[in-house]
Amino acid sequence: MCGICGIVQHSDDQRPLVRRMCDSLAHRGPDHAEVYQSGNVTLGHRRLSIIDLQTGNQPIFNADKTLGIVYNGEIYNYREYCTKNWSNAAAGSLPIPIPRWC
Repeated sequence: MCGICGIVQHSDDQRPLVRRMCDSLAHRGPDHAEVYQSGNVTLGHRRLSIIDLQTGNQPIFNADKTLGIVYNGEIYNYREYCTKNWSNAAAGSLPIPIPRWC
């Protein structure tokens, strides 16, 4: 099972703190660790590789890297989402990781 962590802080670089938080979760995800900061939000992820061994590292971003997520779980029916026409979807309703897998 993967591990996620993060902090919202309005000052200073929080990557060292979130990196330490990730290190404390190493037992939950020994295969990869990543820390990402944008503005006042810093996200961390520890990965246990089970499915999608080569390209499943996180955070996952949309195409123009304006939205990103870390999450714990699998999207088993992602192929179904790849066949949908998302051009008429309401703004913000498109799941972020889907375009990466399609």
